[in-house]
Amino acid sequence: MTGTAPGRGLAEAPRTLAFTVVISGYALGGLAAWAVIAALAGHHHPVTVAFYADLAATLAVFAVSMLIANASLYDPYWSVAPPVIAIGWVGCASTGVGARQLVVVVLILAWAVRLTAHWAGTWHGLGHEDWRYVDLRTSTAGRVPWWLVNLGGIQLMPTLVVFLGMLPVWAALSGDRPLGVLDVFAVLVTVAAISVEALADAQLKRFAADPGNRGRIADVGLWRWVRHPNYTGEIGVWWGLWLFGLAARPAWWWSVVGPLAMVLLFVGASVPMMDRRSLARRPGYAEHMRAVPALLPRPWRARLGR
Repeated sequence: MTGTAPGRGLAEAPRTLAFTVVISGYALGGLAAWAVIAALAGHHHPVTVAFYADLAATLAVFAVSMLIANASLYDPYWSVAPPVIAIGWVGCASTGVGARQLVVVVLILAWAVRLTAHWAGTWHGLGHEDWRYVDLRTSTAGRVPWWLVNLGGIQLMPTLVVFLGMLPVWAALSGDRPLGVLDVFAVLVTVAAISVEALADAQLKRFAADPGNRGRIADVGLWRWVRHPNYTGEIGVWWGLWLFGLAARPAWWWSVVGPLAMVLLFVGASVPMMDRRSLARRPGYAEHMRAVPALLPRPWRARLGR
């Protein structure tokens, strides 16, 4: 398979067909994961089983994405896999506090449904591929095989980062410490983070829908305080889940590697890519970058009028 973008025929396929292809690809991924679980369950720790099942599902989705020449087939995996993993872990955990398990799973489901619905509302069909992947096709063409870029950089890397983020969830679901103040704090952090991400996405959608804002820098609502409030909310969700894990099993404090990996992903890759794109497309964005922080607000600068 070459590094060419989706063909004209796929671009013109109706959205119903496009979503059918996506659902079929994820069903295949689910079957691959189920086969791994059937082979390994009872012989390995549930975290290990989930890891290999996660990899198998990712490889299946990757294979379908190569068949249809569209790496964006993977995009919803970020929010689809975590609730499946969490529910599976509840089923196989021999210990755990029921109330905490319920709260954690409900919060993960709320985050996942909202984020997946947001993706579905912004995806235009099989002919639509994320601009970041298009840039990768162009920048790596002739130097690195596209299948390797797609597999390693677009699909396996996020799968591994998200799985690291899920490690505290196993601790939260299997830990048997009673509910306490840290659980309350975890709920507040996670709910706030989900709300920030949802509000930021809604504000940006409204801003972009106004033809008068074409080419302008989003500087409304949460976007006035930070350049990427949706990323701030996303990172916050994973810190909230880590707090649940810390409350349930303090010995799993080391699972902080999960939210830290999220921070590295967004700070090291997502934020720079978005900023470079805006620098090339929006006049005055360099000044905007100097005035507005990337992820954490500086209220004193807003009061001073930046």
